[in-house]
Amino acid sequence: MTTSLDTHTNFVAGTWDIDPTHSTVSFAVKHLMISKVRGTFDGFSGTIVTSENAAENQVNASIDMATINTNQADRDGHLRTNDFFNVEEFPTANFTSTSVKIDGDDMTVDGELTLRGVTKPVTLKGEFGGIATSPYGQTMAAASVSTVINRTDFGINYNAALETGGVLLGENVTLTLEIEAALQQ
Repeated sequence: MTTSLDTHTNFVAGTWDIDPTHSTVSFAVKHLMISKVRGTFDGFSGTIVTSENAAENQVNASIDMATINTNQADRDGHLRTNDFFNVEEFPTANFTSTSVKIDGDDMTVDGELTLRGVTKPVTLKGEFGGIATSPYGQTMAAASVSTVINRTDFGINYNAALETGGVLLGENVTLTLEIEAALQQ
């Protein structure tokens, strides 16, 4: 198993900042037991450190929970309350990696996610997109990763019973990150 990025074309060891204009942090959760509600967090930041020594690769990221966007203002307002994210007390969700593994284009990032003051281990899996130079001369790297968390593990317990049976919201939430990062000079 390759555990370093150095086998990829244009590999560069260094510190990379997530580019929010070319990245997306999104989620999906079951709604009414028949469909999914999807949304994004429009405010986030992070730093990725790549090294020739795979054990030194690391990711640190933060999401501004108040920037939740489901394209429905009333729902977004409710999601900011204590029923869900309680953004007044817990304004950010944070991720710190414990290991980053690359095998060809497959990527696995293990780490700890802190949401609503609760820290749990998570594993992000996906694809390393590669490294390229933008038309402006900036060295960029990209990856697409996702994970599924159980929202109740983080104290997000709000739900409502449906007359037809079942509940309003599923417990499992799929988090998807489409990340592009710029090498810092």
